[in-house]
Amino acid sequence: MVKVIASDVRKGNVLEQEDGQLYTVLKAETYRPGKGTPTATIDMRRISDGVKVVETYKTTDQLERAFVEEVKHSYLYQDGELYVFMNPDNYEQVMVPADMLGDSAPYLGENMEVHLLMFDGKPVAISLPQRVTLEITETEPVVKGQTASGSYKPAKLSNGIRVMVPPHIGTGTRIIVNTEDGAYVERAKD
Repeated sequence: MVKVIASDVRKGNVLEQEDGQLYTVLKAETYRPGKGTPTATIDMRRISDGVKVVETYKTTDQLERAFVEEVKHSYLYQDGELYVFMNPDNYEQVMVPADMLGDSAPYLGENMEVHLLMFDGKPVAISLPQRVTLEITETEPVVKGQTASGSYKPAKLSNGIRVMVPPHIGTGTRIIVNTEDGAYVERAKD
């Protein structure tokens, strides 16, 4: 086990709590008020039974980070509530429940390379690429006189997710999206 301070905890980390259970971090936010103690709020899911927990710590509190093995896998297909991944080294297939993916499931693409975090040979969390390229399937037309800076319009992506994009981006354009928060990053260069 490795000790980390609460402000260094990130989405996808696996923590071991005082109760001896392993938790996957779903979201971690640090709050630094003008006066008072800075805090870190961490949303976690207990791996054993899927119960979600929200804990608040001082940013300097020490937490136990579990030792997990990061193994490269390729996404193959979805089978009902399960997602099937393959290890490219030994061609072993691993089934991952949908609740482990959470809101990152729509970003999975065929043959996408991901890292499964394994603990005792079982997948406990998944790490997607930080950015993915997707195509815009539907967006509003440009409004004449609308300035380019500071104004965004809604757009629907090929995976069904909605994102805010600059006004010059149109339907059919490929864009890069951040998988952590679903935000528009830039126009794809391909």
